[in-house]
Amino acid sequence: MHQIVSNPVDSSRRWWVLAIVVAAQFMFGVDAFIVNVAIPTIAVELRASAAQIEAVIAIYLIAYATLVVTGGRLGDIYGTKNVFIAGVLGFTVTSLWCGLAQSGPELILARLAQGATAALMVPQVLATLHLLFTDSSRARAFGIYGIVLGLAGAAGFMLGGVLVTLDLAGLGWRAVFFVNVPSGVVIIAAALKIMPTVPRRAGARLDMSGAIVLFTGLLCLIGPLLFGHDVHWSPWVWLVMASGVAIIAGFLRLERSVARRGGMPLIDLALLSDLAFMRGLVAVFFFFFANLSFYLLMTMFMQRGLQIPPLHAGLVFVPLALTFVIASRHSGARARHRGTRVLIEGCAVQLAGLAALVTTIESVAAPSAMLLALVLMVFGYGQGLVMAPLSSAVLSTVKPASAGAGSGMYGTTAQIANAAGVVAIGAVFFAMEAAHSAQLALFAACALFALSIGICAVFLSWMRRATA
Repeated sequence: MHQIVSNPVDSSRRWWVLAIVVAAQFMFGVDAFIVNVAIPTIAVELRASAAQIEAVIAIYLIAYATLVVTGGRLGDIYGTKNVFIAGVLGFTVTSLWCGLAQSGPELILARLAQGATAALMVPQVLATLHLLFTDSSRARAFGIYGIVLGLAGAAGFMLGGVLVTLDLAGLGWRAVFFVNVPSGVVIIAAALKIMPTVPRRAGARLDMSGAIVLFTGLLCLIGPLLFGHDVHWSPWVWLVMASGVAIIAGFLRLERSVARRGGMPLIDLALLSDLAFMRGLVAVFFFFFANLSFYLLMTMFMQRGLQIPPLHAGLVFVPLALTFVIASRHSGARARHRGTRVLIEGCAVQLAGLAALVTTIESVAAPSAMLLALVLMVFGYGQGLVMAPLSSAVLSTVKPASAGAGSGMYGTTAQIANAAGVVAIGAVFFAMEAAHSAQLALFAACALFALSIGICAVFLSWMRRATA
């Protein structure tokens, strides 16, 4: 708590700080979607192989997911402002490098660096919100955060298509990376002037051994999830994943040893005994398990099953993103009165949206992009009700001194879940599509989405009991 006391931030200034950090979150969110839109063009211009194109997406996710806990802990040690600015600077420079890449391997290396710098930047966003908004304004602040998440998705889909299509100044796909440069410069300038300076914790050092072991364990766990399909799930893939689980178990023992010696573990071990926080992380896993995979498989179904053109398929999600924004705004106010029950209500709305989607596809032979967009708005509204207050609810019992570590664990859980969902539900979808039809494949995927969201709701209910 001394971080807030030693650097008092008045209510007017902290809203400016909120604007700065969510602008960085917006830049990060747009980048995730905008690159996906540009991938086909990148493949052609750089003459990249299918494996290289997959790596452009996967290596970024691996770098981010394996380092985000370390990035969060660095914020706890050196101050959220210092690490945030370093992360934004790195993200800006590596975005420029991505745009200047002349080959597939160079772009992969640049994306690796970009993911690593994102792991420094993004945990500081949630940590800053958690530190500065501890009063009745907390729900409103996290509601704004949720709105930004939704807007980033809509902007990424639209901006990616526009930049690639217009081919501004002959830049083509490179513009999707260059757009981060002026944004990053503005964010850094504002952060230097407005964000409060938090002095580093005296005598605190990063647990390097823990950081290396955790990185290795997560790499062994996540890497095979993303590349296993390419090697037909060879037995060695499962061995590597099993070794990842064993290394992470060893990491926990190592952290307890660091704590006994009086050091500062990479994660706050007290978080592992926080029942509400741990149940919340399980809910986070199952929520995100049905997140990225849903959008990927819906896009595949529209283009391969319904023959909807790529641009129109992308635009289908824009109304969904807008209802996500509206729900995020509503959820902030509802959370103040109903607490975490609004999260469970959001899960119920998502389930209703999935039911409406299945009913529509079953009853209409070839639903149009417009009809699908209208149906998906229900699902988007439910997602917005959950995602906006989810981070606030899960982090509510985390002490300010461990805000970065808690945010890092949240981010890692979400990214592992995204990767696992794409692999597991994607495998079912593609197997059903090959054996039967795209329609039956989507029905099977929707059943798994519903199961995952239902489990999320159960753990949210258990988290609520633990908090009470």
